[in-house]
Amino acid sequence: MKNRFLALLLLTLCLPVYANDNLILVTIDGLRWQEVFHGIDSSLATNKAFSARSEKLLTDFGGENSAEKLMPFFHHTLAREGALYGNKDAGECMQLSNPWFFSYPGYNEILTGSADPAIDSNSKKPNPNTTILEWLNQQSQFKGQVYAFGSWDVFPFIINEARSKVPVNAGFQPAAFSKLTPMEQTLNELQGEIPSPWETVRLDAFTHHYALETLKQRRPRVLYIAYGETDDFAHDGEYDQYVLAAHRTDQFIAELWHTVQSSKHYRDNTTLIVTTDHGRGSTQEDWQHHASKAATQGYMKSLAHFKDGIIGANDVWFAAIGPRIDTQLKLSDTCLSTNQIAATAVKVLGLNWQKQNSHAGNALPILQESEL
Repeated sequence: MKNRFLALLLLTLCLPVYANDNLILVTIDGLRWQEVFHGIDSSLATNKAFSARSEKLLTDFGGENSAEKLMPFFHHTLAREGALYGNKDAGECMQLSNPWFFSYPGYNEILTGSADPAIDSNSKKPNPNTTILEWLNQQSQFKGQVYAFGSWDVFPFIINEARSKVPVNAGFQPAAFSKLTPMEQTLNELQGEIPSPWETVRLDAFTHHYALETLKQRRPRVLYIAYGETDDFAHDGEYDQYVLAAHRTDQFIAELWHTVQSSKHYRDNTTLIVTTDHGRGSTQEDWQHHASKAATQGYMKSLAHFKDGIIGANDVWFAAIGPRIDTQLKLSDTCLSTNQIAATAVKVLGLNWQKQNSHAGNALPILQESEL
């Protein structure tokens, strides 16, 4: 009997321990690894064709430690207390597995764990694939506790809101929950009064504060937030606004994490994962764009003059922080993939996504397997 007890005890101690109660998944559309790890690109920041606010960029974010000035939360908190990966200059490799290198295919890959070549446009078509958000919302312990917020108006289709029953507030949708808070009522009014530069993407401040209010008031177990300004300012060729958007988003994420750590409900049982849907070019000629060679020959024919597609558009990054994230793990000899995000997010919650989607990538090796 004693030996059996000892055997059971040892088996228990050796079992993986990584389940958290809550997950926050964040994406920042089209934010390059170059800015994340090196800060501003001085050649773009000083080019008047791209930066009307060159002096401000150089004053606020230039010089030594540019990356820390630009994204202080990423470097002072995520990198030190969690994991931050994707710096190509340090030998780190993370890439897309989908063949297109633009947004809908990228978000499908992040949220399902596998590329679907048939998703070859950004058209508003309901996603035929099951995302982790939909699947988690079907599990008894998460049902009704999964929410999604996005700046781009295609997210209700990417998440397939009609089928998944996951509440998605995206684009220019006002909050439509059964009981609106005063903050949500104010946001609904302001969103109709403050114009966005784009027809399909609202300003990230609305996405952020709608999501933050739900985090505080409805306390979901799974929250997905998709910020979008970085990509759209880049497409517009406004490097200064792209940089300022990246800085704001860093502060938004810092506020999310501060809210989590200040809450008895979320503190020490919540994991935050942050990533991007694609990279972009690295030169003055192509930094505004992202597309594979196959995409420039089809859906993105306007970029056909880039004969090899946009080089670097498949280079991405990720960050994670939480009580089970291994801060000491070194991954520089491994090329990781965006298709591993879904399995990682589900594994954080103590579940196995690959049992649902056998084509999904393996979970990223960033979780502590034991508390021993």
